[in-house]
Amino acid sequence: MRNSKPLTQKQIDILNFIQSYIEEYGYPPSIRDIQNNCDISSTSVVKYNLDRLQEKGLMNRDSEVSRSISLNNIEKNQNIKVPVLGTITAGQPFPLVEDSRWDIDDLDTIELPENFSYIEDKIFALKVSGFSMIDALIGDGDTIILEKTNEAKNGEMVAAKIDSENETTLKRIFREGENTRLQPENPLMDPMFFPSNNVSILGKVVAVWRYMPGK
Repeated sequence: MRNSKPLTQKQIDILNFIQSYIEEYGYPPSIRDIQNNCDISSTSVVKYNLDRLQEKGLMNRDSEVSRSISLNNIEKNQNIKVPVLGTITAGQPFPLVEDSRWDIDDLDTIELPENFSYIEDKIFALKVSGFSMIDALIGDGDTIILEKTNEAKNGEMVAAKIDSENETTLKRIFREGENTRLQPENPLMDPMFFPSNNVSILGKVVAVWRYMPGK
């Protein structure tokens, strides 16, 4: 079973470096090349991340053979389309359909790097309205990328639905026994408390997408 956890920034950097190196030299980099060019503390950390990438099916490597890395069907600038289902604000539900895939021909979409392809059938995007998560560097007008799931660890950022009111909000979630705390990342805003059986998770945030217009 492939590892379904999102890629870390370090793993994305490693993949991009391997791809660029192969394109330039015609053969894969060494472990030491990756360490030096990706600013990684040790070769053991490089090997750990290569193992995780191999578990995800993104590359192959023979640990007994030098420069044996090969990438699996990763092409530069080959992006995936992700549906934008709406805007997440307190009081505004968004249409999360039950099917594992959405008909993207009928929805606005954004394009993401193919690094997200391993969860392509489970990700969607929402535009953010408001400043409740500003200290997490998510501001009004940003777009968040979420993995469709009904589970999350305490402290993870989620799209939470208040079932009795059919409302959604973007917060960090903390299950605290019979109650659930939805914690903003803004010191000017108070946390929200609800009975745990009244709070559903619609997805957890795996990335933030921000358009930076040219000056």
